[in-house]
Amino acid sequence: MSNDAATATAAVGGTQQEQPAHGLGASLPAADARAKTEGTFPYAADLWAEGLLWAAILRSPHAHARILSVDTSAAAAMPGVRAVVTHTDVPGDPHYGRKVIDRPVFAYDLVRHHGEPIAAVAADHPDTARLAAAAIAVEYEVLEPVTDPEHAFAAEPLHPDGNLIRHIPLSFGDPEASGEVVVEGLYRIGRQDPAPIGAEAGLAVPRPDGGVEIYTASTDPHTDRDLAAASFGLDRERVKIVVTGVPGATGDREDAGFQLPLGLLALRTGCPVKLAATREESFLGHAHRHPTLLRYRHHADAEGRLVKVEAQILLDAGAYADDSSESLAAAVSFACGPYVVPHAFIEGWAVRTNNPPSGHVRGEGALQVCAAYEGQMDKLAAKLGLEPAELRMRNVLATGDLLPTGQTVTCPAPVAELLRAVRDFPLPTLPKDSPEEGWLLPGGPEGAGEPSAVRRGVGYALGMVHMLGAEGADEVSTATVKVHDGIATVICAAVETGQGFSTLARQIVQETLGIDEVHVASVDTDQPPAGPATHGRHTWVSGGAVERAAKMVRTQLLQPLAHKFGMSTELLSIADGKITSYDGVLSTTVTEAMDGKELWATAQCRPHPTEPLDETGQGDAFVGLAFCAVRAVVDVDIELGSIRVVEMAVAQDVGRVLNPAQLAARIEAGVTQGVGAALTENLRTPRGLVRHPNLTHYALPTALDAPDIRIVKLVEERDVVAPFGAKAASAVPVVTSPAAVASAVRAATGRPVNRLPIRPQAAVSNP
Repeated sequence: MSNDAATATAAVGGTQQEQPAHGLGASLPAADARAKTEGTFPYAADLWAEGLLWAAILRSPHAHARILSVDTSAAAAMPGVRAVVTHTDVPGDPHYGRKVIDRPVFAYDLVRHHGEPIAAVAADHPDTARLAAAAIAVEYEVLEPVTDPEHAFAAEPLHPDGNLIRHIPLSFGDPEASGEVVVEGLYRIGRQDPAPIGAEAGLAVPRPDGGVEIYTASTDPHTDRDLAAASFGLDRERVKIVVTGVPGATGDREDAGFQLPLGLLALRTGCPVKLAATREESFLGHAHRHPTLLRYRHHADAEGRLVKVEAQILLDAGAYADDSSESLAAAVSFACGPYVVPHAFIEGWAVRTNNPPSGHVRGEGALQVCAAYEGQMDKLAAKLGLEPAELRMRNVLATGDLLPTGQTVTCPAPVAELLRAVRDFPLPTLPKDSPEEGWLLPGGPEGAGEPSAVRRGVGYALGMVHMLGAEGADEVSTATVKVHDGIATVICAAVETGQGFSTLARQIVQETLGIDEVHVASVDTDQPPAGPATHGRHTWVSGGAVERAAKMVRTQLLQPLAHKFGMSTELLSIADGKITSYDGVLSTTVTEAMDGKELWATAQCRPHPTEPLDETGQGDAFVGLAFCAVRAVVDVDIELGSIRVVEMAVAQDVGRVLNPAQLAARIEAGVTQGVGAALTENLRTPRGLVRHPNLTHYALPTALDAPDIRIVKLVEERDVVAPFGAKAASAVPVVTSPAAVASAVRAATGRPVNRLPIRPQAAVSNP
């Protein structure tokens, strides 16, 4: 990738600003960066305890089957095996779920997806545990799986409450409205795996009070604690989740399907028990991006202005509900994209199948519809004879416009500015201007193609995501800031997943209190809840709580001085560890002002409430929105269908740049994940069976696949209701990039490109 940390300091207008040394706006490195790069940072897979046992989980080889019997006797009799547990050993609620309680801890009557847990074993050696799990005899009656979500409506119910999880019929405007130009499209989005760098792992340790502590890389520890306590039949106070280092997270990590068997085994044996999933188990056990089928009809007038959008959106939730209701709400609400649409009629469904469970993966719902509505915009541009960027410019959303949900966009929405920035950015050099031997052909350095078959395409996409929870979610976070002996400590249960919250918390305290040395405490459920690490929540809600607590400590620090000198605290400032008055009469250090005291304060941040969508899809469902424009440049071998992404130009609505280097890294990572969704990442599940659950066959983009990523503009229009005015950074480039790549391939080949990831035959030019 070509850009460096300085790129992200670009102010509106493209000029560079000098960075401060610390505090907000500084490129402060992560405190744990050195340990992680040197391999000394402790993850859950590295943990150890005296008397440790090892866990293994037996998983179903079938996508749909009736369990006739489970015989654990052979496994229990093996030397070294200390416990074998099945559904009969779950002392509390045998089912769990974050939103809908529909998933069994262990399958006991029906298997609903490939890899579903049936039993778990604890033994004194990991090999013994795996052998014992394999020795459990399960008799199945294999059933015909429901794998096509369109067939789920008429299929036999997979759950007592049926196969339909949610239906949203959004209605906005006049159903009789029509345009002079109409285009239609059918789009399919594949199943993307979050593919975390480190597979799931955990350590469960029994407590003297009969409870259990689980050490794992949870991204929502308090919810995980509540699920575990219900399954274990324990009070919440007797279950503790301790968050270890998170080895990558672009969605939910450490699904309870890993945690609950682990805790049960620790309670059953009275010994610490460790589970380290294989990569295959990781693919089988966690949730994936929703595969989606989308049908669209766009109406526009002769000038290219949108009149009406009609769409049907079908999300494949897999075997269990998970967060499919929320994903569907995002998909339906953003089905028209960041465009002004006077009339919209969107119908969305989320249904259960016997495919692997779908859940939260960065940009869920929004990514799928972005690929579809941008495909429609390309079709409209072609039919009207307009440049794709020009058609988009005629329809862009702005502050004050209405979403199809009826909600007014009150936050900054500089969509036109973002589109102009990527449109006007210089294009990369054409291959014909370079010697043939210097070309990077699609297909890699050893690509078999011929330069004469390579066509270059330029495509555009505009994307949007919501920040924080939606539809009435109670967004709240609590933080404590303590200062003693010139050192500040932040206590907040916001999990650092790589999004940079720990670094941001340090910067906030540095900015507010003028203290350079700031530590962020590790996270566990003894602390007040901060909520899940999704949708940019912790920048906004947890960062806001840290800021409020730090300001309360600042007041405690400054009030005695202000009283002594007969002035208000507003006339005192803190910078570089010094406290000075407006007139220069007072000048002292923070350490001297502390005089050995310990100051602390606890504060909460709770944004303004939202409301659920009503029966017609209307309602103020979102706290805030973030926008992005991407221009993709691709080279396509029109004979072989191979594609190389040459460059991705990104302009993003960020509200305020809090850490330039961190922001640039987040955008680059998001774009790269989006390129994977566009070209290579598709977890195939024929007849519901996960095919090739490994990183050899599941093709993640590597450093060699990553294009040049040019962050051409960061628009800093602060959202007045957000702490610091900042917006979520990483989800919106993930959402927008696949659509931009598809648009560029259309431009290069003339093909419709209506499926992600793009298959080679879709990139072969029409004869």
